[in-house]
Amino acid sequence: MKLVLFGWLVPGGGYLLLGRKRQFVAFLVMVSVAFAAGLLLQGSNLWPQPGELKGMDGVSSMLAQGGAVVKLVAGGPSLLAWLCGISQGVLEGRLHEYGTVFLIMAGLLNLLALTDVWELRKEGAR
Repeated sequence: MKLVLFGWLVPGGGYLLLGRKRQFVAFLVMVSVAFAAGLLLQGSNLWPQPGELKGMDGVSSMLAQGGAVVKLVAGGPSLLAWLCGISQGVLEGRLHEYGTVFLIMAGLLNLLALTDVWELRKEGAR
């Protein structure tokens, strides 16, 4: 559990605790760059407000909320952005949408690293 928690807080950090430094650096860079690009493109990294979901069908609303959860999985960068007050709600326009996709991609990359570390830990226990 400590591997996963550290891997969430520091993207790819679970690899560092397992001694896999190349994978740690790769995921740290990929997640951090994707998250930074998302913030620079003014992507939404906040939970969608009821007014922003108004007019959406049920599936679109669930996807918006699921995307917000995935952005939190990015871990440390997401927490740091929130603590520094670098938060953005839903805006109109393509640039904002691209930024949101980068933020979601950062979360999915960190989720990939977390699940891989979890599996590697289980294999190491055998």
